[in-house]
Amino acid sequence: MMNKKGQRGSIGVGGASAYGSTDIADWRPEDNDFWESAGKIIAYRNLMISVPSLLCGFAVWMMWGILTVQMLNLGFPFTQAELFTLAAIAGLSGATLRIPATFFIRIAGGRNVVFLTTALLMIPALLTGIALQDTGTPLIVFQLCALLSGIGGGNFACSMSNITSFFPKRLQGTALGINAGLGNFGVTTMQILIPLVMTVGLFGTFAGGSMTLLKDSGWILGKIAAGTPTYIQNGGFVWLLLLVPLAFFGFFGMNNLVPISPNIGSTPAAFTKVVWLYFLGLVTSVLGLYCYLPKPFGLGLLNMWVAMPLIIVGTLLAMKVFAFGDMRANLERQFRIFSNKHTWSMTALYIVTFGSFIGFSNAVPLAMKVIFGVQHIQDPVTGVWAHSLNNPSAPPVLAYAWIGPFVGALIRPVGGWISDKVGGSIVTQIISAVMVVASAYAGYLMMQAYHSATPEVYFTQFMVTFVVLFAASGIGNGSTFRTIGVIFDREQAGPVLGWTSAVAAYGSFIAPVVIGDQIKAGTPEMAMYGFAVFYAVCLVLNWWFYLRANAYVKNP
Repeated sequence: MMNKKGQRGSIGVGGASAYGSTDIADWRPEDNDFWESAGKIIAYRNLMISVPSLLCGFAVWMMWGILTVQMLNLGFPFTQAELFTLAAIAGLSGATLRIPATFFIRIAGGRNVVFLTTALLMIPALLTGIALQDTGTPLIVFQLCALLSGIGGGNFACSMSNITSFFPKRLQGTALGINAGLGNFGVTTMQILIPLVMTVGLFGTFAGGSMTLLKDSGWILGKIAAGTPTYIQNGGFVWLLLLVPLAFFGFFGMNNLVPISPNIGSTPAAFTKVVWLYFLGLVTSVLGLYCYLPKPFGLGLLNMWVAMPLIIVGTLLAMKVFAFGDMRANLERQFRIFSNKHTWSMTALYIVTFGSFIGFSNAVPLAMKVIFGVQHIQDPVTGVWAHSLNNPSAPPVLAYAWIGPFVGALIRPVGGWISDKVGGSIVTQIISAVMVVASAYAGYLMMQAYHSATPEVYFTQFMVTFVVLFAASGIGNGSTFRTIGVIFDREQAGPVLGWTSAVAAYGSFIAPVVIGDQIKAGTPEMAMYGFAVFYAVCLVLNWWFYLRANAYVKNP
């Protein structure tokens, strides 16, 4: 076997050549002898490092769903709509950055990409911790932090594209389910860890002083009473404790696969490509948000459904125009996925699964606070509902918000494993049907709670229904990735995985906006009814492409 510089070497247990190269030139996972003798150890080592790195990416990306709840409890001077905006900005940025991240592995190499994208997460973690030290920090600073948190969302696309290259097709459902499922635990980890570290001065004087809760809060151990000192800034700083060692392990423990990434160049050159393409994604995100956000933070010219596709197209166009060197040819080659009809069918199906998981993870905590944390009183004369009284019987949001994402992430590898046994599309069909019913019933419960003086009586049913939604979406995450691994060849499977995850990640932007707008309009149920209709359409789409008698590909 030849390493990158043409030196003769062999793959050992460490996965590098005898001369210490991190680049592997001979990679044949479908060859069972190669897989059992050398490939398996290398693949699983890379997977073991990839999983916690991806977990931290999810945590930093999704932390605004929890931070905004606590900012409301601490009296930060922002409206509910402005706080929903922070989660939406992080969601849109993370989804947009997945578009360039889709193509990182081929042009920069898996080891280089995972190391750098993990290290970049330190920037939003640090800035967020600093901003949260003062309730007087302007909203635009938090919006910038939320924008940069999107780096964590972008990392998913390159992580999945990288892992699919290491494993044979027969194990891709399981391997991708492990990477994505355990990576998705970043949402649950964040929802448990942030409330915990807020209760102690973890970093001493470096992280600043405490603030005082104005409203009751809580986490999995129960309610935290108003008046309790809180260190909300730890919600940003704590991720540095994990990111520093993970970046080290990524740099020294992972590999670049030369057959997948043939023209990496030097390590600094690879880093330059990644940073440049991420910069282009951030620029298009900012421009799109500026046109979308209302004054004084934007122009308010475009609604969400116009801004979002314009950002997607603008990002692809910017990459095409501003790519340089061998990047241009590599991107052109990978852009061929857009001429395949299965790219588009799988994009829609992955929105059902991952789009729902990440969207609900981002939107539900604050929605729970607004719907169940408030008493809703109807004027007996005018019939108008008021929603301004604190509910003394409100459930502590932070004590429950983690459960749904935890179940969804935990069951995701199971979805991949089952799909490897029975086929991905039949699993997708079943969970889509479940999600139609559960989404419609969740909307009904939200309507009942929002028009009740005792909304807490609907909370248990609400939680169970959303746990069902999260579980179904988690299983579907595994099944759709299995389907992609079967339909597409090894060269296209990685970019398709990245692309579908990029578009689906806009669920983290759509859900907070749609649910927030419908709550503001007094009709929260309409958001869930709309999601149910979309799930039903995709159920038919999945049957047409992959399950009917003359399907294009039968139950892949």
